[in-house]
Amino acid sequence: MAMRQTPLTCSGHTRPVVDLAFSGITPYTNVTLVSSLLLLSDGKPMLRQGDTGDWIGTFLGHKGAVWGATLNTDATKAATAAADFTAKVWDAVSGDEVLTLAHKHIVKTVNFTQDSNCLLTGGNDKLLRIYDLSCPEAAPQEIAGHSSAIKKALWCNDDKQILSAAEDKTIRLWDRSSMEEVKMLTFDTSVSSMEYMADGEILAITYGKTIAFYNALSLDLIKTVEAPAPINSASLHPEKDFFVAGGDDFKLYKFDYTTKEELESYKGHFGPVHCVRFSPDGELYASGSEDGTLRLWQTAVGKTYGLWKCVLPEDLGAENSEQLYTSPTEIKA
Repeated sequence: MAMRQTPLTCSGHTRPVVDLAFSGITPYTNVTLVSSLLLLSDGKPMLRQGDTGDWIGTFLGHKGAVWGATLNTDATKAATAAADFTAKVWDAVSGDEVLTLAHKHIVKTVNFTQDSNCLLTGGNDKLLRIYDLSCPEAAPQEIAGHSSAIKKALWCNDDKQILSAAEDKTIRLWDRSSMEEVKMLTFDTSVSSMEYMADGEILAITYGKTIAFYNALSLDLIKTVEAPAPINSASLHPEKDFFVAGGDDFKLYKFDYTTKEELESYKGHFGPVHCVRFSPDGELYASGSEDGTLRLWQTAVGKTYGLWKCVLPEDLGAENSEQLYTSPTEIKA
């Protein structure tokens, strides 16, 4: 029989969830998830257990809305970008603030190098900055070129290059050593999200109703898929067989990556979906919404994983014979 998708709902957030990021699979917590919240007067990014959504802790220190968040690969460090004109680096194990990096305007995006020694930032001052975290008192390297606020910036090609997306309707590829622009992509509307696949092959981009996939190194277009509604975020499964997307109509969509066929769509949120990401093991994907919730969805519905449990008919009593699959529906901070 067909199983119904039952997400885990993580509440405790008082404002829209605008960004989220997974670490790699670690020996400490399996997979760790950090979600960044857009708050009007206070910024409190939360750290959650990636396979269950259980609240681990809250990073306290920002004095403005938090726009971006990231974890390093082994989940020992976190970084956040905020409207208080700072980026902060945190000890993700103890929750302590390690560094505050002052900027001249709102910071929208942060990203660690693979060795966690450098932090890339970008924001409303239109500049990319590279901070050497072993020498934080030194002035950062700066890259100029965008004509509007930078929304997302990512390291790529073994940290030899940088990808940045901005309100000027462009995505630009930069060479780290020369600090020069290598290539630029131009769109009809501003890019709403950009995800770089960890294997170094594919870049997923969303703009308007379009989900586009590019070669991550050459920036050559691979394919585009049109969704029924404006899309704010998309994520490709690690095995590249399908991808999920969410946007303004409160829905999550699942598409076959090869055929581009819509496989399913469903509502769970009560507001636009701002961000969606697969876990590194591909067993679930997380979505953050305007409704202030983070929801975890199973990739293979009915599989025992995390807090989801598949119960076989022979294991049930007669009074519960119709209940084949159970999951708790809400995890509070």
